[in-house]
Amino acid sequence: MNTLTILALSWQHILIVAIILLLLFGGKKIPELMRGMGSGIKEFKDAIKEEEKPGSKTTDNNSSNNNPASH
Repeated sequence: MNTLTILALSWQHILIVAIILLLLFGGKKIPELMRGMGSGIKEFKDAIKEEEKPGSKTTDNNSSNNNPASH
């Protein structure tokens, strides 16, 4: 069986999930949650880009600070 057809959501499923979220969190809280999730994703992407840079020294500094034997 194809996994994509099992995981596919129709518009009815998405509508039900949206209604449940609206009932649980209320209309004012949802924009705050989405804003927080968006900024979290942005920080995650920035951290990945920073780590991929070849001259990045942040991993070297963090590893020496976290080593209890060096203190």
